[in-house]
Amino acid sequence: MRRHDPATKAFASDNYAGVHPEVMEAIALANGGHQVPYGDDVYTEALQGIFRAHFGEQAEAFPVFNGTAANVVSLRSMCAHWEAVVCPETAHINTDEGGAPEVTGGLKLLQVPTPDGKLTPELVDRRAWGFGDVHRAQPKVVSISNATELGTLYTPAEIKAVADHAHELGMFVHLDGSRITNAAAALDVPLRALTTDAGVDVLSFGGTKIGLMFGEVVVALNPAAAHGLPYLRKTSMQLASKMRFVSVQFEALLGGDLWLRSARQANAMARRLADGVRDIAGVTLPRPVEANAVFAIIPADAADRLRKRFRFYNWDEQIGGGLVEVRWMCAYDTTEEDVDAFVRAVAEEFRAA
Repeated sequence: MRRHDPATKAFASDNYAGVHPEVMEAIALANGGHQVPYGDDVYTEALQGIFRAHFGEQAEAFPVFNGTAANVVSLRSMCAHWEAVVCPETAHINTDEGGAPEVTGGLKLLQVPTPDGKLTPELVDRRAWGFGDVHRAQPKVVSISNATELGTLYTPAEIKAVADHAHELGMFVHLDGSRITNAAAALDVPLRALTTDAGVDVLSFGGTKIGLMFGEVVVALNPAAAHGLPYLRKTSMQLASKMRFVSVQFEALLGGDLWLRSARQANAMARRLADGVRDIAGVTLPRPVEANAVFAIIPADAADRLRKRFRFYNWDEQIGGGLVEVRWMCAYDTTEEDVDAFVRAVAEEFRAA
């Protein structure tokens, strides 16, 4: 019945990776017998304690199916229909979610161009104005990602500076944490250092990019910020009947150090990849490698040839001069052998050119 070669690896996205064996084992252990549906099961009850251990006693976890839903439900819980979200122009909610925040959430996104995918208090101020002006959508939430879509990281101090400024303006802070495990591992800090302790109000906690089969979690860190999450989750069609199979995956991920081991592996392989291609003539690395993403500028024809051997995506096709910026991602199951094979392929394609 298997229809693919399990030895095949790609560098397109950490979503390409399969389910971590320890997560698969947890899913199997949760199977069998009957459990109360819609989140009243013993696994979802235990999950609350696990998230509180990482994020503080005030934290409340709401499992959902996917990352787009986690972001939209999070933002809706903090915004009225006349309010808006300040975000980087490159934010996933702006570029990669099919307009879901606008279509499903009814939210206005106030985009800010940034050099590195990160907001600062000064950049927030470019769009956070017009308070009380009935003709303007009212800025209410600042949304940031860590790691960002450009592979860069916010330090705890940088997040706190943004959060403090947002709170002074009467705004809340949302963190898209689809790769927060990679960020925390790279910075060698606890998860709460990048969230609760830095002033984040609501977190979208990612699971699928770090080895889960499916599922993300909306985490309310500030009870005063998020409203109606149980109802928003249901009306957003994100209330899983057999929620135990979502929750037990996060128990496997966060109950021990699986999240840290997996993130460290992905990050280390990205550094190995960057080191391997850095000196290949024709390869330029325009961005720092801070987590598990490597960005490279290479000839477009070489990218097309290389893609026949390893899947990956173009990031920016507007470079000009026959060049394209590509993104190479490493996952929890990327090995040194995988990276070395890819580096050899890059070198071979450039020699062929």
